[in-house]
Amino acid sequence: MRAMRTTRLWWRWRHNPLRRHDDTVEAWLVLAVWLAVVVGGGLAGLAAYRATDVTLAHQRAERHTATAVLVSGTLSSERADGSGLRVSATVRWTAYDGTVRTGSTLVGTGRKAGSAVTVWLDAQGRLTTEPPNSREAALEAGLLGFGAATGAAGAALGAGALARWRLDRRRYAAWDAEWNLVGPLWGHRTS
Repeated sequence: MRAMRTTRLWWRWRHNPLRRHDDTVEAWLVLAVWLAVVVGGGLAGLAAYRATDVTLAHQRAERHTATAVLVSGTLSSERADGSGLRVSATVRWTAYDGTVRTGSTLVGTGRKAGSAVTVWLDAQGRLTTEPPNSREAALEAGLLGFGAATGAAGAALGAGALARWRLDRRRYAAWDAEWNLVGPLWGHRTS
């Protein structure tokens, strides 16, 4: 029983007098596509995961909080679930070099002008968004890695399907040419 399974598994490469050159090409093509799907997709996913993880870790290390003063007040508003909305407002803060800067960021609603708010700054002292925490970063890196792996595997499968379609077209053309030669010889003539 084991020998039969092996024979069926490697049927594309075993000797057969009816095997055409296109059949051998297709056998190697299928093997190459599946290697590209498994290895190429895995490497693409791993590379995307690592690149995203490094970028987000750099953001977490570079960005930090600072206290800013709200320049103008915000209107009071709440959602149906009770959580306050965040709106864009102008804030003023002191940069590392001592210069006073002004910019726009999201703050909670219902704040009065002159109240202190926490803002996120990058390494140059400019306003930025809060970096993702380690759990959010791992999830984002994992999703991007999965997307890259899926994309690379899909591209390999698509290229393989296109190549097999071209091989099929070539085989159909060869069969048609052969039938045009042999078909008339098989025709039955009645008189």
